[in-house]
Amino acid sequence: MKPEQRGALIALSSIPLIMTLGNSMLIPVLPEIRRQLQISAFQTSLIITVFSVMAIVLIPPAGYLSDRYGRKTIIVPSLILVGIGGGICATAAIFLDHAYPYMIVGRILQGMGAAGAAPIVMPLVGDMFKKEEQVSAGLGLIETSNTFGKVLSPVLGSFLASFAWFYPFLGIPILSAISVLLVLFLVKSPRRGDPPLPLGEFLHTLKKVFRREGRWLYAVFIIGGTGMFVLFAFLVYLSDALEKDLHLKGVAKGAVLAIPLAILCSASYITGKIIGENKKRMKLLITSGFFLCAAAATACVFTQSIVVQMIFLSAAGLGIGVALPCLDALITEGIEKEKRGTVTSFYSSMRFTGVAIGPPVASLLATGSLNDLFWTLTATSLISAILAWALIRPGEKKKSVEPARMRKLIRPPSH
Repeated sequence: MKPEQRGALIALSSIPLIMTLGNSMLIPVLPEIRRQLQISAFQTSLIITVFSVMAIVLIPPAGYLSDRYGRKTIIVPSLILVGIGGGICATAAIFLDHAYPYMIVGRILQGMGAAGAAPIVMPLVGDMFKKEEQVSAGLGLIETSNTFGKVLSPVLGSFLASFAWFYPFLGIPILSAISVLLVLFLVKSPRRGDPPLPLGEFLHTLKKVFRREGRWLYAVFIIGGTGMFVLFAFLVYLSDALEKDLHLKGVAKGAVLAIPLAILCSASYITGKIIGENKKRMKLLITSGFFLCAAAATACVFTQSIVVQMIFLSAAGLGIGVALPCLDALITEGIEKEKRGTVTSFYSSMRFTGVAIGPPVASLLATGSLNDLFWTLTATSLISAILAWALIRPGEKKKSVEPARMRKLIRPPSH
């Protein structure tokens, strides 16, 4: 790997790290935000959800624009918008008596910026390297950065909130500015090949892509979303349970929440290193990872001990951490550069859908029987494992009959 490629990877790794911090470090602070703003648990969960909803809606258009006008052209303004959204949240919290509506507006803007930042990183990494093992290693580093942000976020969020509950929002503009500078100075967009297809022709070829490759693509989309759903539902439940049952607050609670996330981070890093271009191994790891999640969620039904549940959540984190780099590699390595941003954007949208749904579902189900929450997570994980085993077929190859320029769509995952 060339030095400039290493520098670019470092800069790009900062984007999912910062996007994760800007969202996940609010999770341990949600109970305090609820008390300070005097709002319901559901309203509090919307602070996480509206961010994700905007990202879900805008990621596909951002992916298309990055295919047409270049990755860096979309990433830099998007990072700036993330900083503006965080600044609005912080300003409202500090100076306004009724800050909640304005904080929702700030989080909407932050989600709009996130749509054009973190999801574009995956196709850009795919553009930078020609060898699939380099792409896998690069994506493993990006996924590790993402999961490291999840590890750091509860500790950092709790630490900042120990000074004032709105301090986590103040950190977002600073972190975004750092990422903007890194991307501007260290990332050089790869040279474009053929000129971009007109929109009508692009949509026509994209339709053919999904008609031919839809089975394994849809499976990867759904599995990516369910992984994030399971993870964030567990985290929101534990954030409340650690405070309610163990009376943990502040940095101590953040440090405990970081344990399963640290396991997830380590699993992602190691998996990215070992999978290479072996698609059968990727399928096996995805399937095994989600079976492990299902077993962990089921085990939580039979204990009321938060400590024991933490152990099971750590096992679930291991399973999700193993699966995510495999999903990233399958969908990025199997897509030609001209369509990579758009198709991977659908995958990113599904992941944000899981992030959006997880917190409110956990809040609603946890108010009744906890077993309902755990069985829901069990069923979701089992469905993901079955989809991976049944629909991802690494051995299949399909022959294209399209002309050369129209043929630059998606390679089947066996290549």
